[in-house]
Amino acid sequence: MQIVTEPRQMQIIAEKLRLNRQLVGVVMTMGALHEGHLSLVKLAQESAGTVILTIFVNPRQFGVNEDLHRYPRPFEQDVALARSAGVDYLFAPEPETIYPENYQTTVQCGLLAERFEGAQRPGHFNGVATVVTKLFHITKPHVAIFGEKDAQQLAIIKKVVNDLNLDINIVGAPIVRENNGVAVSSRNIYLTSQEHLDASVLYRGILHAEKRIAEGQRDLFNIAEEIRAMISSTPGFRADYVEFVDEESFEPRKTAEAGREYRLLLAAWAGTVRLIDNGRIQV
Repeated sequence: MQIVTEPRQMQIIAEKLRLNRQLVGVVMTMGALHEGHLSLVKLAQESAGTVILTIFVNPRQFGVNEDLHRYPRPFEQDVALARSAGVDYLFAPEPETIYPENYQTTVQCGLLAERFEGAQRPGHFNGVATVVTKLFHITKPHVAIFGEKDAQQLAIIKKVVNDLNLDINIVGAPIVRENNGVAVSSRNIYLTSQEHLDASVLYRGILHAEKRIAEGQRDLFNIAEEIRAMISSTPGFRADYVEFVDEESFEPRKTAEAGREYRLLLAAWAGTVRLIDNGRIQV
């Protein structure tokens, strides 16, 4: 595995791979690698001949009071995990090489980025869209793998690729869960042992929604309120949002229609830690 830190060097490598008719797959991360990231690498290996993993803690997607400075950065551990997973190139640039002095250009997202996570974290998705677009141009992939845990982010990236006519196949990878159903996340290390146990309430909320739909309930607003109550009744937890959206448009939906797919979006605070999860609901 080759470690690359300079954007221009990564571009040259990616261009040579393309000229040699190698299919290039990219997995973008902020490091602190876990099972979820490694599942993305495996899917990239199945989809392309060469895998580039990026590690970059993007300052432009963190708000003023968010955890940029304490975000975990176990780089040596990440290198070992990437190497053992069979990554071909690890691209790990410094912030000043991605955002040099007098950097001014950004990607501005639309309405999709202003709801849910976007409403709670203003400007977050503009920062995500900007760095993802830059990393696309640096790594030049044919296919890019993103986890479905960040469902809204995945939808926005697909929108960016479509709107800007980027010739990249975006693949969503299933959520990796721990034994109690908690979605694997780098931020789970901030949870206390009790919070970690209780965090399964989000997954239980998804299972509750599936059960209610199977029973014939079509009032999505009512189901969301039931899940919100489940979260709020868990000691130390408070619901941020619980919403059903159309799987294709990501528009909020209050009533289910037969034959349609929806996505249940959940966000909650466990003490000082904010957790997100989601599940696809088939009616």
